[in-house]
Amino acid sequence: MTTILPTTLAILMAIAVYFLRLKLANRPSSVKKIILPPFFMSTGALMFLFPPFRVAPLQIIEALLVGFIFSIFLIKTSNFEIKNDQIFMKRSKAFLFILLGLLAIRIVAKIVFSAHFDIGELAGMFWILAFGMIVPWRIAMLLKYKKLESSLHNVSH
Repeated sequence: MTTILPTTLAILMAIAVYFLRLKLANRPSSVKKIILPPFFMSTGALMFLFPPFRVAPLQIIEALLVGFIFSIFLIKTSNFEIKNDQIFMKRSKAFLFILLGLLAIRIVAKIVFSAHFDIGELAGMFWILAFGMIVPWRIAMLLKYKKLESSLHNVSH
């Protein structure tokens, strides 16, 4: 019962991310649009001020490592293209399947690990995992964007 609400919220968030990505593909990208999400998400680290959410150092490393591995799939499906002298996110059919696959893995892991970890500790681990996934993904996106931006400027000069 304690996993129904978080699982439902995770599914709704995944759907929202997918539709947001579709919407963003119709608008030019910018550095700000790439780097702001990790900053907004970082406010979630305030949960670690409260003892129930604190995670052991080994669990932090494990969650970051899994997040980094998951980010590879997102990095591979996040590319940019130039249209009308502007940079846009390129649509990827694989992105939805990767997003759903990562969500399924997360849900199964949460169900399995909820028997072994306190709910607060588990929430902390999954936040670390998510942050460990979004930061490398956004850094890779920024590097791809900057590379394309510099080639765009070189062509126009």
